[in-house]
Amino acid sequence: MPIVQIQVLEGRDKQQIARLIASVTEAVVESLEVKPEQVRVLVSEVPPTHWGVGGVTKEEQP
Repeated sequence: MPIVQIQVLEGRDKQQIARLIASVTEAVVESLEVKPEQVRVLVSEVPPTHWGVGGVTKEEQP
């Protein structure tokens, strides 16, 4: 049972997350030759205050 964990910044709508899950599932099915019902995709949304790039939070970046 493949499990894929994805972290994204908050702010995407439900449809975007659903498309992401569907696309990742399809890629795993094709590459690992497993059934779709065997694939688990976990999407965690991270607030910009908890995401840092170059020592600065995304919230602080212009």
